[in-house]
Amino acid sequence: MSFTEKQEALVKESWEILKQNIPENSLRFFGTILEIAPAAKDLFSFLKDSDEIPQNNPKLKAHAVKVFKMTCESAIQLREKGEVVVADTTLKYLGSVHLKKGVIDPHFEVVKEALLRTVKEALGEKWSEEVGGAWGEAYDQLAAAIKAEMKEEAVPAEAS
Repeated sequence: MSFTEKQEALVKESWEILKQNIPENSLRFFGTILEIAPAAKDLFSFLKDSDEIPQNNPKLKAHAVKVFKMTCESAIQLREKGEVVVADTTLKYLGSVHLKKGVIDPHFEVVKEALLRTVKEALGEKWSEEVGGAWGEAYDQLAAAIKAEMKEEAVPAEAS
């Protein structure tokens, strides 16, 4: 299945709406992650020692923006190149960090669910199943690239 021009446009258009209210959407995103999987709190250094999601935590906002933005960029790459191509150093870093934190496949599903719910709430009546499908596919491809790098990273560790 190839990522269509329409899917790319849907992700780009909804990203424009999402980024108009990053603070609120960031809180919604992390709130949803913790609602689905409360134990995930310990995976994020900026949430670890807190009983609640800090309203004005710049690290939380920055992390949420990275996830939203990378998923959007993945959509553009899927359309242009047929695959997600993240800069090697970025992908190595993401693989390494996710591996060290103990991130496993179900964690990626939690983030996807939270991402889709956040996009749906942010878009309101502009949301459609088609928009959700486009964001879902872009996220799945990005997650697959990170997981592949995690496997790469784990091999040398097992060999030593």
